[in-house]
Amino acid sequence: MPETHAMTGGAGKTCNSSLLILFWILVAALWFGSLTARDLAGTDEGRYSEIAREMAVSGDYVTPRLNGLKYFEKPALQYWVTALSFKAFGQSEFVARLWPGLFGFLSVLVVGFTARRLWGLMAGRMAAMTTVSMVWMQGVSHVITVDMAVSFFLTVALCGFLLAQDDRTPESERRPWMLLVWAAMAAAVLSKGLIGIVIPGAALVFYSLCYRDWKPWTRMQWIWGPVVLLALAAPWFVLASMRNPEFAHFFFIHEHFERFMTHEAHRPGAWWYFVPILVGGLLPWVTLLPSLTRYAAAPEAGVRFQANRLLLVWCAFIFLFFSMSNSKLPGYILPMFPALGLLLGRMLDKSPEDILRRHAWIIAALFTAGAIYAPFFGRTGSARTPMEYNHAASHWVIAAALTVAVLAVLAAGAARRSRKQVSVMWLSLAGAAFAAIAMFGYQVYSPVVSAKNAALAMRPYLKADTPVYAVSGYDQTLPFYLKRTVTLVDYVDEFKLGETVEPQLWIPTLDEFAQRWRAEPEALALTGEATYEQLAKMGLHMTVIYRDPRRLVIKKP
Repeated sequence: MPETHAMTGGAGKTCNSSLLILFWILVAALWFGSLTARDLAGTDEGRYSEIAREMAVSGDYVTPRLNGLKYFEKPALQYWVTALSFKAFGQSEFVARLWPGLFGFLSVLVVGFTARRLWGLMAGRMAAMTTVSMVWMQGVSHVITVDMAVSFFLTVALCGFLLAQDDRTPESERRPWMLLVWAAMAAAVLSKGLIGIVIPGAALVFYSLCYRDWKPWTRMQWIWGPVVLLALAAPWFVLASMRNPEFAHFFFIHEHFERFMTHEAHRPGAWWYFVPILVGGLLPWVTLLPSLTRYAAAPEAGVRFQANRLLLVWCAFIFLFFSMSNSKLPGYILPMFPALGLLLGRMLDKSPEDILRRHAWIIAALFTAGAIYAPFFGRTGSARTPMEYNHAASHWVIAAALTVAVLAVLAAGAARRSRKQVSVMWLSLAGAAFAAIAMFGYQVYSPVVSAKNAALAMRPYLKADTPVYAVSGYDQTLPFYLKRTVTLVDYVDEFKLGETVEPQLWIPTLDEFAQRWRAEPEALALTGEATYEQLAKMGLHMTVIYRDPRRLVIKKP
């Protein structure tokens, strides 16, 4: 039977149920309330929102398009759910972020359920509380990418595997858990591609090689499992290939092997690229990482299947695999964090209160130092991000850092009084509050990181047939806020495939654009200062109707 604990066992004095319910209501309010905190920003948020918007408008759920051009860098699952959400609830920042936010919160629930079922009530509570408060879990859940979706489904696969392979699981329950694993892998493939199979498969291979445990291979449901995976994942890939002959080579060869093995994506990164992401992303629990690693590596007495060691291998493989890749982005190591939450929950359940007391004081000191540094950050700036924005953001940084410091002091006090669960709760609330304040604070950068204001400036001049151009650059958030696509000019980047197979949908050179601009009775364009100067030298008649540090909008007089 799984480990069980009385209400006071393994966690010192515990909090009452009302306090625990209040905690989760507050955390959920911070989590979902901050989904509305800011305008869409940057490349990822604009890109994935716009693909879903165009899918909802066109009704074509097979061929994803970005700004009207075929776009096959990612599978379609998140586009589907976001497009359906747009149709059901309307198009807004909250709806666009709803699925990453929901996938992140569901990951927390899956981690808590799994830890509780395997190791007892207190381990489950602490696993959920540590996971929900990790900076990287919070951060990626509030940014529109496919990383949280694939992490969620990989977490379901991992947790299903732990439950299926645990020595105490009855034989009658192993098969449904393993079929869930295969189904989750299929959803992970539909979210981001072959890593939905590679990560779970490689983790099992290296676990078996390192610890000489081959028993899990006999419990894999090798007949019905692959059937489930193919039945769920294959249809879209087949349909996309049938309708788009260029799809299969681009998605499987270019987006997987060429991106991993070459610098094709222009995102190489240093060998230590993911170290600061791991360290910062694991806050407010990062000082426990060394002891957590030792705990996970230690053998578990009396059982054949070593769950801690599998979790350790899972985390190590993800970190090393993506560190070796020639294409690195911050969200790639996200699937480590739920696994670390499982380990933290189990370790903290067994640990003395002193480990939390020392840890909490370190966190309090660290974030106090951050609050002291923030005013200096507020005095920095550049041409692309003037000082006024950093100065405004510094006030939010101070508020967030001091909130964490105060709550960490409360956590230290609770640990000193042998109230371990309450101590974990205070630290968890600190992480959740920090993330929410940071999300609201980031809105001060909206004029430079989002094209929302540029789109608002365009709207009075827009008619149904007014052409809009993106010249020598492309702001991913512009089409979403315009509720229409724009014509690319002298810009390729990730649109290379789409522009190659549908060349009539873009303008390759500035000279061709100049001819088009002169011929149009009215037109609008978004560009940068350098390109604007270049167009002026070409003799184009233009009126600037909007300008910010990173972009300007021109119209034909």
